[in-house]
Amino acid sequence: MNILSKLFVTVFAFTIMLPTFAEKPALKLGSVAMDIPAVMHKRLTPLKLYLSQQLDMPVSLKLSPNMGAAIKSAASGEVDLAYLTPVAYLKAHEQGGAQLVAKTVTKGKASFQLMIVVRDDSPIKTVSDLVGKNFAFGDKRALLQRAAVVGSGVKLEQFSEYRFLGHYDNIARGVMSKDFDAGVLKDTMAFKWQDKGLRILYSSPDLPPYNVVASKNVDAKLLKRLQQAFLQLDGKNPKHLEIIKALDKKYDGFAATSDKEYDVIRQLIKPFVRK
Repeated sequence: MNILSKLFVTVFAFTIMLPTFAEKPALKLGSVAMDIPAVMHKRLTPLKLYLSQQLDMPVSLKLSPNMGAAIKSAASGEVDLAYLTPVAYLKAHEQGGAQLVAKTVTKGKASFQLMIVVRDDSPIKTVSDLVGKNFAFGDKRALLQRAAVVGSGVKLEQFSEYRFLGHYDNIARGVMSKDFDAGVLKDTMAFKWQDKGLRILYSSPDLPPYNVVASKNVDAKLLKRLQQAFLQLDGKNPKHLEIIKALDKKYDGFAATSDKEYDVIRQLIKPFVRK
């Protein structure tokens, strides 16, 4: 057999093998808009590649511009899998039966905190000093942010003004640039800015954390495989650690969770849910 014939046989054999993977429908991975789309794409790509390998099926990213869109995508089944906030999960579960896959682990804790931040040079020293000041929130649908701030001891009507800026990064930059006296950040974002000019004024109690959910269209068999894939991510494995840290530098991995664990969030946001 000459070289050309051998090459033909090799290519033909490889071509026969390709459809096994290529013909499988892609699993769509979505996310809340924690940052601008380009940054979120970068953060989620290592996870996308890992899941594709673990599940032996293609995985594609379908990112949402805001929390409302992320909730709708997860609830409707437009995405099969999504990285969500606690409130976004509750809404997606309520509206479309979204199922928990795993929760995030931050600095060894399977919980998270919301934090009020001010500039390092700010004269604001206590929560009571926030009365009469202007304040930055993220997405309007992020009800837990408002619940945490009110829980700190200041009422929303006591601010001279408060605005919704969308992404956490916008909040941090808004406070740094003195457009706002204070703002609320997810713990990992607050830690990130702690050495860049922001000071943590208040930390909420530990709360059930950000999570990964599957749509109701994901069957029990695939759901179990997804849960295994996330729980097998080992922070002691350098390759796995790269995937985890790409999503958030303060994350250590993922842990098992249940809907009941998020009942505390349901109670906290109750006063802020429109009737």
